[in-house]
Amino acid sequence: ELVQVVDCLETDGFFPRGHGGKRHEILSVVTWEETVGLQAVNHLNQFTSVTINFNLVPGVPLGKATEFIEEAAREIVPSTIRAEFQGEALTFRETMSSLAVLMVLAVFVMYVILAILYESYIHPITVLSTLPTAMVGGLLALHLFGEQASLYAFVGLFMLMGIVKKNGILIVDFAIQRIAQGETAVQSIHDASMDRFRPILMTTLAAVMGAAPIAFGWGADGASRRPLGLVIVGGLLVSQLITLFITPVFYLYMEMFQEKVLNRIPFFAAHYEGHSEAAELERPHEES
Repeated sequence: ELVQVVDCLETDGFFPRGHGGKRHEILSVVTWEETVGLQAVNHLNQFTSVTINFNLVPGVPLGKATEFIEEAAREIVPSTIRAEFQGEALTFRETMSSLAVLMVLAVFVMYVILAILYESYIHPITVLSTLPTAMVGGLLALHLFGEQASLYAFVGLFMLMGIVKKNGILIVDFAIQRIAQGETAVQSIHDASMDRFRPILMTTLAAVMGAAPIAFGWGADGASRRPLGLVIVGGLLVSQLITLFITPVFYLYMEMFQEKVLNRIPFFAAHYEGHSEAAELERPHEES
């Protein structure tokens, strides 16, 4: 094909105009040779760019992979060349940078809503005390099954925060109702733990069964969504086992703190119905 092009130029003639308007034969100013080159030159932000793709070794999380690539780029790539991540790696790094802020904001919003509903500053903390154990369970499930802390895993953590707190809500809400009826804090949280055990177990099992297909990686592209299911299933199971032991104890300590400290400050005093009456009934019981 190159020979045909050269023959065409020699036969038909191609005379580009030079300085001063004088025409020159093309073959007098250029030479032709056959070589290998790019069919297209890619650009990113008007700079010539080259894309290098990489796959993850099984068991290596995306965060560690990006850190390794950055260290290698600092050692190998000259200072005149700029390297940056694109695609899933870029999305992961941007998400990680704002993840802590988003989680703190989510917990704060949940605390505000629960404080308004319960008219208390401490019992929302009792409800939210179920979150750390659930998140530890979700991350532990990822570790046991050798999955990566991918973007799907962090989405699962946010979903887990919304699902798990219903255990604390069921117990605390029932206990507050019993206190309003005149029971002591100890008796009310005991009755709440016993009576709410079946609803907590049923809702937890329903959520686990719903997330199990995702955890098994079934369906098209199920392997990429598997961390999401593992986080939810692991967090729910650990939360189910620990919540019924931690939440009642935490509730009693918070109730004692409310009575002995916060109720002496008008701004922080509990306003839900029956709290002061329950506290008065509890003192003779403790003395006896």
